[in-house]
Amino acid sequence: MLNQLILKTMPYVPKSIVYLFAKKYIAGPKLEDAIRVTKTLMELNGASTIDVLGEFVTTKERAIHEKEMCMKVLDAIVDNKLNTYSSIKPTSLGLGIDFNFGYENIKEHISKAKNLGLFVRLDMENSPYTTMTLDLYRKLREDGLDNVGIVLQAYMRRSYDDVKSLLDYKPNIRLCKGIYVEAESIAFKGFEEVRENYRSLLDLMLDNNLYVGIATHDEALIQYGLDAVKKRNLEKNQYEFQMLLGVRENRRNEILNAGHNLRVYVPFGDDWYGYSTRRLKENPQMVGHIVKSVFGIN
Repeated sequence: MLNQLILKTMPYVPKSIVYLFAKKYIAGPKLEDAIRVTKTLMELNGASTIDVLGEFVTTKERAIHEKEMCMKVLDAIVDNKLNTYSSIKPTSLGLGIDFNFGYENIKEHISKAKNLGLFVRLDMENSPYTTMTLDLYRKLREDGLDNVGIVLQAYMRRSYDDVKSLLDYKPNIRLCKGIYVEAESIAFKGFEEVRENYRSLLDLMLDNNLYVGIATHDEALIQYGLDAVKKRNLEKNQYEFQMLLGVRENRRNEILNAGHNLRVYVPFGDDWYGYSTRRLKENPQMVGHIVKSVFGIN
């Protein structure tokens, strides 16, 4: 109850306080921070996906700036021989301004990645952009860019049909629960409902020989994923687990030590506030930890 009350007052909380939470979940403000974190993960036999924080860009000038930052990520991956790839939010490169403008920016980024032998993940944002992002993915594939993957969210009621509509592309999919606040008419709201849809989606993907990033911190779903890949006798290069930076690090290490591939989402940049507040809404129990740390309560 207290945590939920504090969440409602988040807009009035100084950003310096929110940063007490954020600093664990972002690499830092600079690309060099993401490089450092990725190298640390590589020492644990892990991998990362690097994301430049920022979304819902409203000007073309800003979208071009974001594209240039994403291009620098690609260069850094090659220069530092990192086990990682680039994740991009389509609206940060202008998809929400104009589809064709955003498409050309994103295509330029993915084309450069392909020339460098790199993969790119299109993140999935909230529901106004779901169809647009799927259309973007299809157009990229039809234009010959096969080094691109997508994200689908288990809380969206449409996701099962979306998977079936994409099967001909044999897409590389990151499967997550979803974090944006959506209407009940289009999204499952019950905790168990979301879990059950996640299981159904994972089975559909694996049964159709898709490469899946099993992206979850939910222990029940992690175990389901472990059982699912064992049941199908999958080799470790046919799937991977994925987690967010700073979340369940001990469990992350256990999965890695068991011989599975695991990739950590590593965001960096100055635009950390929106990302961090969504993490708080997803994990309201974290609010209590922050309050205790602020007031020195054990």
